[in-house]
Amino acid sequence: MDAHITGPYDLARQNEYFGGWIQPAGDDRTIVMAFPVEGWTHSAAVLLRQTAPDRVEGEVRGPEEAWRQALAVLSLDADGSGYPQVGERDPVIGALQRQHAHLRPVLFHSPYEAACAFIVAHRMRIEQGRAIRQRMAREHGEAFEIGGVTAHAFPSPQRLLRITEVPGIDGEKVRRLHGVAEAALDGRLDRARLRSLPVPQALADVRRLRGVGDFFATAIVMRGAGLVDALPGDEMTMSGMRRRYDLPAAPTGEDIARVTDAWRPYRMWCSVLIHAAERRARAAA
Repeated sequence: MDAHITGPYDLARQNEYFGGWIQPAGDDRTIVMAFPVEGWTHSAAVLLRQTAPDRVEGEVRGPEEAWRQALAVLSLDADGSGYPQVGERDPVIGALQRQHAHLRPVLFHSPYEAACAFIVAHRMRIEQGRAIRQRMAREHGEAFEIGGVTAHAFPSPQRLLRITEVPGIDGEKVRRLHGVAEAALDGRLDRARLRSLPVPQALADVRRLRGVGDFFATAIVMRGAGLVDALPGDEMTMSGMRRRYDLPAAPTGEDIARVTDAWRPYRMWCSVLIHAAERRARAAA
């Protein structure tokens, strides 16, 4: 399998910031991911390697459509050829693009997995939630050998519905996870479907899930479906916007519209740059 990359991209730098992928020893330009494939009839593992600035190649253990899903996870299914031009219009974004090697959003494997992740991690540390999901994958997901490593996919919606207890989370969260699984099987959480809806409609639909409010709905749509030209409005991004654009107070709606108009049609990608820069600024403080 291979794919042409439009626009600048550096898989090693993506991994440096987002991390979390399994990698063959000593190879920072190769990653392995495993996940239930949308449609929910199979799981798969995908190995991806950046072989040139404009190309990724790889292998798939499972159905071929897993390759397209893996590209979406890395925001490589979108046309990034116009991304550098945003930096030419906006010097703040241009500086961050150079600093972060034109960082793009890394998405969850699917909106289904995004919803499960946020429900599991609610009111606990990120590391705790990740550890629980990894244990669920090892105990209930499908295992794959690829590239000399073993990767475990998160349980499919069908398998998740058969799980009645998960160590580390209470019964209410398990019921919420079952609701997510049912919505996935009904097609409500398909990435293509959520991307096709107007953002307010997609958010309203996701909010129908048990235990999902405004914050989680936004995260599921933005980081699960993966919109290229949308604004998340989270506190970290807004704080970073205030810092980078020397705003006297928290950005108003007018401020946001004025600043982000130059980011079109990559407002989500630019928001990720601002978010990344603000996170690192806070860590260094």
